[in-house]
Amino acid sequence: MEKSNSARTGILIGIGAAVAAAVIGGIVVTQNLGKPEYQITEEEAQTRLTKLLHNVRVNHVPARKATVDFTANDLANTLPDIEEYPLTITGNGDVNIEIFASPEKAGSGTDGWLNEAAKEFNRKNNKTASGRSMSVSVRSISSGMGSDYIVSGKYLPDAFTPSNAMWGTMAVANGAELSTKNGTERLVGNVAGILLADDMIKTLTADYSSITIETVTKAAQDGKVSMGYTYPYTSSTGLNFLVSSLYSFDQNDPLSAGAVGQFQKFQANVPFVCYTTQQMRSAMQSGSLNACIMEYQTYQNDSTLQKKYKFYPFGARHDNPLYEVGNIGTEKEEVLRTFTEFCLSDEQQKAASRYGFNQQDTYKSAEPEFDAVTLINAQQLWKQEKDSGKPVVAVFVADVSGSMNGDPLSRLKTSLLSASQYINSNNYIGLVSYSTDVNVNLPIGKLDLDQRSCFTGAVQDLTANGKTCTYDAVLQGIQMLQEAGKTIPDAKLMLFVLSDGETNAGAGLNEISSIVQAFRIPIYTISYNENLNELSDLSQINEAATINANSEDVVYKLSALFNAQM
Repeated sequence: MEKSNSARTGILIGIGAAVAAAVIGGIVVTQNLGKPEYQITEEEAQTRLTKLLHNVRVNHVPARKATVDFTANDLANTLPDIEEYPLTITGNGDVNIEIFASPEKAGSGTDGWLNEAAKEFNRKNNKTASGRSMSVSVRSISSGMGSDYIVSGKYLPDAFTPSNAMWGTMAVANGAELSTKNGTERLVGNVAGILLADDMIKTLTADYSSITIETVTKAAQDGKVSMGYTYPYTSSTGLNFLVSSLYSFDQNDPLSAGAVGQFQKFQANVPFVCYTTQQMRSAMQSGSLNACIMEYQTYQNDSTLQKKYKFYPFGARHDNPLYEVGNIGTEKEEVLRTFTEFCLSDEQQKAASRYGFNQQDTYKSAEPEFDAVTLINAQQLWKQEKDSGKPVVAVFVADVSGSMNGDPLSRLKTSLLSASQYINSNNYIGLVSYSTDVNVNLPIGKLDLDQRSCFTGAVQDLTANGKTCTYDAVLQGIQMLQEAGKTIPDAKLMLFVLSDGETNAGAGLNEISSIVQAFRIPIYTISYNENLNELSDLSQINEAATINANSEDVVYKLSALFNAQM
């Protein structure tokens, strides 16, 4: 059945959820691996690049136009099988309910409060009115991805507890049936906040008198603070920060032209938007950022962060509502109601406090409760304006060595063609493939219909054989980006590398790492082999990310990556 526009928008609420949290297993961020021990200048890097490319055989493949299919990318079908995200708690009662829970509640260690509550509830062997045993299963899944499954209808849990109510607001507006009648508007208390180092606190206090989201964004516009935030299509904190910032720019109309203009100025001085808290913390440790956003529960459980940074709350509270999903029937409603009461008991709330929740209960939001139209339009505005009017120029570097033959190459083609629909048409793309040699399959061009047609044909014509010269192809991609940067003013340059195997021909990572660092081009890598550590090292040089993708979820994850970056 054809989806309505609102349903499609609803699916887009969480398109990036597959890359939202390390617990999902999609994003790997390493620290300092792959980085050269010393830096070289761009001039030195260009000299080395030219020298290394002199030994690389580069073939130029004529472009072939093919029909562009704009209807093939139904995200309900690209969502991976739910078993890609296994249950963290499995209930075996006569009447069992499954709950989607955000990872800070259903993860491990200090993020495992809801798991422990579910275990204890299941041990009590509660009975329904008819005498049947109750139990609860918990599935750890990010708020945005949970919304995707529910809105698309691909998989419906019995209950859903995202980090904040914004996801529920958007999901309901797009057709989802959610209710707190047998759940609660607050399961445990939490807040979002900005982390600032001592020197930044002194600067902001001296120059702007107070520290608020308004003064922090103003300081970023003025180039006095270098901050990062998380992807607002998947991160509760990132979405909260986005709408709170827009509101601070214009309290009468957060989506006004004036607010958009202020956002563009702010975004122009944001180094990058992080996929995960782990990636952001890595950037802070490397010195790339001196301010970031984070939930208080995470901050509370990290003594290192507490020593280095002070927490300033902002935006809507993250009180982890618990929704019933659809009509689950009388007995399951009884289980949900009983479990909700159990979680809200003094004993379990004290346990939640030990896990870092319920620590900022005096904080009240200064912002209004944003409606679904504002939230969804804010996400779309971010997608359109996140590059502050600067075009993105990207080269896709695809592994077509012998090991990619068959299913891996088929997945690469499908994922590239499907995910490319999420690239803005004002951006520029090119395609390089590699095996024993390097092939330029599509020179860089603006992604109008003609370029999309050529890209489609180039991807469809890829064939696999030969060895794996990954870093030779990366050098060719960098060379193409450097040339394009000379003719496209203020362009943001980036590479996407897709591979399944270790390099066994051409240059090595050590030979090119100083070149990559000097040009400061982020390299996002998509690995079809979870043990391919070198791709993580390559991405880490300029603090990009690597995605470990299998046959079930590669299309979804790559769509999320392109939606975030392009």
